[in-house]
Amino acid sequence: MKMRTANPALNASTFADLRSYSDETMTINGTVHKTAALLFLLVCSAAYTWHLARSGGSAAPWMMVGGIGGFVAALVTIFKKTWAPITAPIYALFEGLLLGGLSAFFAARFEGIVGEAVMLTFGTLFSLLLAYRSGFIRATENFKLGVVAATGGIFLVYFVGFILRFFGTQIPFIHESGLIGIGFSLFVVVIASLNLVLDFDFIEQGAEHGAPKYMEWYAAFGLMVTLIWLYIEMLHLLSKLRSR
Repeated sequence: MKMRTANPALNASTFADLRSYSDETMTINGTVHKTAALLFLLVCSAAYTWHLARSGGSAAPWMMVGGIGGFVAALVTIFKKTWAPITAPIYALFEGLLLGGLSAFFAARFEGIVGEAVMLTFGTLFSLLLAYRSGFIRATENFKLGVVAATGGIFLVYFVGFILRFFGTQIPFIHESGLIGIGFSLFVVVIASLNLVLDFDFIEQGAEHGAPKYMEWYAAFGLMVTLIWLYIEMLHLLSKLRSR
């Protein structure tokens, strides 16, 4: 069965040619437990930069360390899946440093926005998980193709915007709080949310194919990538709505 996902950590070749040579294989429950562990680590490190920023300290250096460290840890995890039990927790700790400072920045501008973003992110996660498990949403090949294409388009727009900033400009409207900007952020949130469905399907397929036990950490890492993206996009959407 061909598996497709827009998540760079969970792509069609992730479980290819993997065989477990022990009695222990990947399970859905095991992946859930590993995801919970990664979330705990992320929250712990995020609490540090959050407290630092909210108490008047400079969280920017730690955010930079978190951003760069998280990117490197993600690359290592993707290319060395067997290292996931070590690199996935490291990734979560680094990303927590980044998200804690970022959340404090938004909280300073808009009171209560972080709590709203967290609730919306996890509300979306559990709602889509329920819809997926009940069969209301099915990850068909056409569904996967559409989500992958939309995700690729979004990241192409972000990449172009990143390049344009070196020339002192940016893509007009999409970063503003007007209707176009809000509409764009809403679209991105929807696509990020639908990526969760692809991740659920991919994790289920990995468990069914008897992937090695360490793939629980790798699958949990992939799910964390989507959740972090969704949370950041929720912050952007809510900030645009508040700005109006």
